[in-house]
Amino acid sequence: MIACGLDFGTSNSAIGIKRDDVVTLVPLEDDKTLIPSAVFFDYETNGQVLFGTDAISAYVGQTEGRLMRALKSILGSPLIDEETSLGSRKVPLTTVVELFVRHLKQKAEAVAGREITSIVHGRPVRFVDGDSQADARAQDVLEAVARRVGFRNVRFVYEPIAAAHHYEQTVSREELVLIADIGGGTSDFSIVRIGPQRRDRTDRTDDVLATAGARVGGTDFDTALSLAAVMPLLGFGTQLVKKNLPMPNALYYELATWSTINFAYTYKNERDLAELALDAREPEKVGRFLKVIRERLGHRLAFAAEEAKIALSGVDRAEVSLAFLEDGLVASTKRAGFERAIAAKTDRLYRTASDCISAAGLSGDTIDTIFLTGGSSRMPAVRSAIARAAPSARLATGSDFLSVALGLTQLAGRTA
Repeated sequence: MIACGLDFGTSNSAIGIKRDDVVTLVPLEDDKTLIPSAVFFDYETNGQVLFGTDAISAYVGQTEGRLMRALKSILGSPLIDEETSLGSRKVPLTTVVELFVRHLKQKAEAVAGREITSIVHGRPVRFVDGDSQADARAQDVLEAVARRVGFRNVRFVYEPIAAAHHYEQTVSREELVLIADIGGGTSDFSIVRIGPQRRDRTDRTDDVLATAGARVGGTDFDTALSLAAVMPLLGFGTQLVKKNLPMPNALYYELATWSTINFAYTYKNERDLAELALDAREPEKVGRFLKVIRERLGHRLAFAAEEAKIALSGVDRAEVSLAFLEDGLVASTKRAGFERAIAAKTDRLYRTASDCISAAGLSGDTIDTIFLTGGSSRMPAVRSAIARAAPSARLATGSDFLSVALGLTQLAGRTA
């Protein structure tokens, strides 16, 4: 029997199989083993469904249809019960998740040459902060999706535990490690004892000293950058003439958040914005916002903000091109300003990492290594915040985007 390991991520996903004691990540787009967690419903071809880069390309190319991204985020939010409009019909958002997971399963089976019915499925330490019932329900929904696509044996493993298992294959001595998996929607931590003499043990329960998680991730940083640098060019923070009131901000937050962008596209919002533009002190900015709603450009804004966020990990200043909205329109952002905008989020990462160390009955100076994984772990402010929790530990990295998938697949091979 072949089992697979699935890392279904907020921003990107990967799936792997293990056979003949060899871990193989499945090519999902040509030879690439990482796929954007995106689905596009193409209205021009009577509902063809596209995935990953093809989905994003269709949207950016202005094909008529609907793009869904950050699918995992709905599992830990009230959106778990919502539907999305696809032309004249409505589809539960969990059905969109099912389509995406089925696509990954079919890719894995094509490589394996047979049906795959067993899966080790990654999950964050916390889907939902401070609500154990909602957290359990999120896993139940994800398990139901896995079973509907044909997995009969489903086992969940915390994503930082999977990352620890992958990192352990590279070490030559025993270490006490803080695993920090900073993903698109959640950040997860674990304290694990690893080493060459431990890696072949079947039961590793005693080696996992503590776990902790927070619903903070890369999409939150995208939202913060969008609100700080992009949305002001669309009227966010400006005033109305009557009574000198500020522009209502709820719709700006909705449009700056990946998982709620499509909910902003309503005729009521168009009407309200058209009226607000007439009363705006800076009507040209509100007019841009109205254009975004009318032409369904919200994801274009989000992609532009995300690109700038990524760039700011390597440079001190980045420009967000909004030429698709207006010729020559550019939003400038500096790393220092961006880091101020996300300071509350990065401080929470520090506190969650510190809480994880404390839950293990340890102090920060006892941690040998901080192993960083996940795309957002590249951000200097994120690294600095986590390092504060264990200042004497060395920082180690592996495959930022694939460590969890590799670890899950290695664990899947043990259970097949």
